[in-house]
Amino acid sequence: MKITALVENETKCELKPKHGLSLYIETQNHKILFDLGPDSTLFENAKARGINLSAIDTVIISHGHMDHGGALKQFLKINSTAKIYVQKKAFESHYSKFLFLKVNVGLNKEFHNHPQVILFDGDYQIDDELSLFTVKDISKCYSNANDALYTKKLKDDFSHEQNLIIREHQTALIMGCGHTGIVNIMKKAEQYRPALCVGGYHLFNPLTKKTVSAELLNEIAGELGLYSETKFYTCHCTGTVAFDFLSQRLSNLFYLSCGETVTV
Repeated sequence: MKITALVENETKCELKPKHGLSLYIETQNHKILFDLGPDSTLFENAKARGINLSAIDTVIISHGHMDHGGALKQFLKINSTAKIYVQKKAFESHYSKFLFLKVNVGLNKEFHNHPQVILFDGDYQIDDELSLFTVKDISKCYSNANDALYTKKLKDDFSHEQNLIIREHQTALIMGCGHTGIVNIMKKAEQYRPALCVGGYHLFNPLTKKTVSAELLNEIAGELGLYSETKFYTCHCTGTVAFDFLSQRLSNLFYLSCGETVTV
């Protein structure tokens, strides 16, 4: 299994960074895009790495925010065969608020009924290798960076967010923003015993540029310390301040920046 960050906030190579996420994943049976990023960055970076996006057979959109699914329209122009797995609620309205500013951060609703898009509610088994799960219990270490995110009328509960399990010789857990909380997601994923966890933790608010409190970060570090046999690669919405704090306390936590690859 190879996991390459094609869209990510930071870069240490020739690839273009962008606020968003797209992971290209090669498994024994699939060529996967986990999220698509916000714009054409995915296609520019894939071309630079010689990755043929028309050969993708599976797309997972982790949740209903445009920095994870904004490139869907452009992707469908070059790939007419991939199956695209999305929670039904992901196509509802989603907003980010700061003071009196309300910004639409949702997906393009015109693709809600596209024939390649597979909509469902809750956990979903794709095949023996791939499965998706949602998290309802958000009671532990919930990030207040989520407080700025809303549906049409209420604060977002992130019931539109899903996580991917890949079963090969070792099991990998792939997340988008981890809005429901990395601790809560890992708790539900315990049954799969993931050797690897890749994704963002949403500990940074991109509008206010603020990171969550040191108290919350310390609590998260304590909880993740229970998973000493899991390798954690974080990215995107975790933020560099939170990553530096957590990585000083967790020797098995690393950053996956744009263009970097993890091989399992």
